[in-house]
Amino acid sequence: MTINKTKEDSHLVLALSGRLDTTTAPQLEAELKESLDGVTELVLDFAELEYLSSAGLRVLLAAQKIMNKQGTMEIHNVNETITEIFEVTGFVDILTIV
Repeated sequence: MTINKTKEDSHLVLALSGRLDTTTAPQLEAELKESLDGVTELVLDFAELEYLSSAGLRVLLAAQKIMNKQGTMEIHNVNETITEIFEVTGFVDILTIV
């Protein structure tokens, strides 16, 4: 998985490409821990994300809990496969998917 980071003031965009799974979830988790201080708007761009596992869902849930306290989190450009995962797991009710 590749993470492209764009930060402007308190607005952070992380564009993910590849697979967010057991192997790569710790990479995203570390990036979020390092980057979320002072961020009030977090956007995760999934335009190039091909796969999402339960390990990835766990990282997204943790990020959402942090952002609930300090601002907003949105997920953009979700493909059909990942939308289905969000629907089956009930994450459509937890996350803001644009």
